[in-house]
Amino acid sequence: MTIKVPFVDLKLQHEPIQTQLQYAIQSVLEQGDFILGQALSDFEAAFAAVCGTEYGIGVASGTDAIALGLQACNIGAGDEVILPANTFVATLIGVLRAGAKPILVDCVSQTALIDLEAAAKAITPHTKAIIPVHLYGQMVSPRDLLKFADTYKLLIFEDAAQAHLAQRDGYYAGSVGIAAAFSFYPSKNLGAFGDGGMLLTRDLDVAQKMGRLRNYGASQKYFHAELGTNSRLDTLQAAILQQKLPYLPQWNRDRLSIAQEYDHELAPLASAGIIPMENQSGAGHVYHLYVIKVDDSCPIERQQIQEQLTAVGIQTGIHYPIPCHLQPAFTNLGYQPGDFPQAEKLSKQILSLPMYPGLKSSQIKEVVAAIAHAVSTISQVDKPSPADLGSVLA
Repeated sequence: MTIKVPFVDLKLQHEPIQTQLQYAIQSVLEQGDFILGQALSDFEAAFAAVCGTEYGIGVASGTDAIALGLQACNIGAGDEVILPANTFVATLIGVLRAGAKPILVDCVSQTALIDLEAAAKAITPHTKAIIPVHLYGQMVSPRDLLKFADTYKLLIFEDAAQAHLAQRDGYYAGSVGIAAAFSFYPSKNLGAFGDGGMLLTRDLDVAQKMGRLRNYGASQKYFHAELGTNSRLDTLQAAILQQKLPYLPQWNRDRLSIAQEYDHELAPLASAGIIPMENQSGAGHVYHLYVIKVDDSCPIERQQIQEQLTAVGIQTGIHYPIPCHLQPAFTNLGYQPGDFPQAEKLSKQILSLPMYPGLKSSQIKEVVAAIAHAVSTISQVDKPSPADLGSVLA
């Protein structure tokens, strides 16, 4: 089957800057400083600066940025960390690897972001931090987070793996809390040519400890001040990311424009239960993913829509089909089905549509037309009256 609209197409980003990327790679090859080299230092400083904070420490993955970053913030055994149930498992794994106890809470249906009211009810004397996951490219409100953290005397540790240069309430993602974890997985808004991650922080002590933890706990060569590991962002990857960084603002603007076009095209399908995830941060949303909900009023199931789109060459995704508390690996945490109803409901409704810089208007229209066709081809027995669906499915 021919893929007409891929879920992600990285070639559209890379081909126009191929010469620059090849030059960056060649420069590292000639320099030969493949581990903790100059290009890494340059990128760490540049990325921290554009995100409005002081220090960047490159690591091997976004997961390591969370796990080691929490340790660098002195979060570990005996500490409880609040995080949403509907995040990628890396957030939860990072907390567990740091030795802390994860406390899961529900989300807000309209945005899929963490529910701070639910978080407030989950606080105990052992709670030390909250991890707001800036999901799909939209930040949890910094204003609300800072008020929450001040009220309950907690650290804010941001999971910004999907939110490169996202903005809200006058803050960039990564500049709100004591520290923030980013991922440079290839499909991210700013992606490497392999795995990679970074911790951002404004705290010098955190930055210095993180620098030790990623490098075997060494403050200098062969002097190991603490138990660390080997988790360093390759110089080669940093050089590639440095070349891509200047283009990130425009790529994000392109994503926003594509999302706005999706919003416009999908608006008539609201009466058929096709609801885009709500944008509460305007131009600050960087749309790593464009996610719709197939809600209870839709005449067909999410799976049927996805299957029909796949059949005509349109790729989609689900982020995420199983909330963390229902994953088999984490049954020992003691959560049960029904504990987080909003996260569980969303996991059955959400569908991620193709989203990447360079996605054409004609492709957006093709995606929406395929969704409309899927909704309109339900059986005659189950089909609502024309008045219910209006003219949108014509």
